[in-house]
Amino acid sequence: MESYRIEHDSMGEVKVPSEHLWGAQTQRSFENFKIGIEKMPTAIIRAFAILKKACAEANHELLPEKMTDEKLTAISSACDEILQGKLPGEFPLAVWQTGSGTQSNMNVNEVVANRGNQIAGKKLLHPNDDVNMSQSSNDTFPAAIHIAAICETKGLLLPSLNALIGELERLEKENEGILKCGRTHLQDAVPIRFSQEISGWRALLERSKEQIISSLTSLSNLSLGGTAVGTGLNAPKGFDKLVAEKISTATGHAFNTDPNKFHSLSSQDEAVFAHGALKALAADLMKIANDIRWLASGPRTGLGEITIPANEPGSSIMPGKVNPTQCEAVTMVAVQVMGNDAAVGFAASQGNFQLNVFLPVIAYNYLQSVRLLGDVMDSFRRNCVCGIMPNVSKMTENVNKSLMLAAALNPSIGYENAAKTVKLAFERDITLKEAAVSLGFLSEEEFDRVFKPEEMTC
Repeated sequence: MESYRIEHDSMGEVKVPSEHLWGAQTQRSFENFKIGIEKMPTAIIRAFAILKKACAEANHELLPEKMTDEKLTAISSACDEILQGKLPGEFPLAVWQTGSGTQSNMNVNEVVANRGNQIAGKKLLHPNDDVNMSQSSNDTFPAAIHIAAICETKGLLLPSLNALIGELERLEKENEGILKCGRTHLQDAVPIRFSQEISGWRALLERSKEQIISSLTSLSNLSLGGTAVGTGLNAPKGFDKLVAEKISTATGHAFNTDPNKFHSLSSQDEAVFAHGALKALAADLMKIANDIRWLASGPRTGLGEITIPANEPGSSIMPGKVNPTQCEAVTMVAVQVMGNDAAVGFAASQGNFQLNVFLPVIAYNYLQSVRLLGDVMDSFRRNCVCGIMPNVSKMTENVNKSLMLAAALNPSIGYENAAKTVKLAFERDITLKEAAVSLGFLSEEEFDRVFKPEEMTC
């Protein structure tokens, strides 16, 4: 039989399971919002632990009579345990809760207070008066979004992106000089070197990386110190700047106080802008994955210009079939990120008066995009890109059959005569050389002298 203890808040008493550290407000939310299976992201809980510890440190310096050494030690120790992953079952709340994230803020306050009291061996901390000192849910949750976004992007996404760029650099160098058919509008075009094609993929990701890093600058501004509506009520002077410094030291990433707290509480334009850079990365990954699966299509009736690793059977009815599954995973993640971008944008547009109350859904979608992109780039690199091999004979065959090589004849016989050569070669299924000679535009010797496909890629 499950045992309970009685906790209370401003609304009265609540029964809380004895084995858990949370309090009355967490329990109320847990019971009142049984919606979906999406829980508050771990990255948000970690961000809260970082900022609660930093707030306690700032309060200790500015209000030492209230935030005593003993209280600071208890709060810091409890927050450290959260960051070490020692209290994983204490944060059960749904994303679909109050739009300000108040209940998740209180969830952390209650867990830190109760665990801090256990560490102190006495009733020392109050979740509101001590753990939430100089704060409001209205300024802590926007700050937690920014902290989590920067930490996750720098800690998860950018390393995966850098590794994929590095793999493409290796592939580019190893395939230098291989001539293949270029394609525009899904039709044959003039030749390109395989290394040049790969360099285009690499440059896409490098540009996305630049845009993502640039977008993080605006996320470095924190709302802490604005408290309920941006006025800073109940926060000591200098708290906002000091807590930003403490968070910078704790994370190793530079954070600043937002110069206008009315903006930082009611707007999520920084998240919209930064997620736009994530969407751009998703678009680039979609393009690269599609290129790779098109080039690997076949193996006999498609383009078949490259081979990719065969990781698992591709069909329950067709023996021997192998599908570009990693490419498909990339494209599905790209679609999800694009959908998340729409959700983030719509949610950010709802900053009514002094507060945006769509914060949990912004946090959930933003951090899901970061996680999915980071994970899928790692999977794509390890299970597909690293094993790409060119089918040189097929590339050469396609180059030799391409009628678009006629562009090399333009300087000698002109565009219109080159077009006539292409038309005859296509109609009679003969080579460009045979067509040009048949039309009397060039002799065989003249054709061989001017027709050099390998020089068309410079």
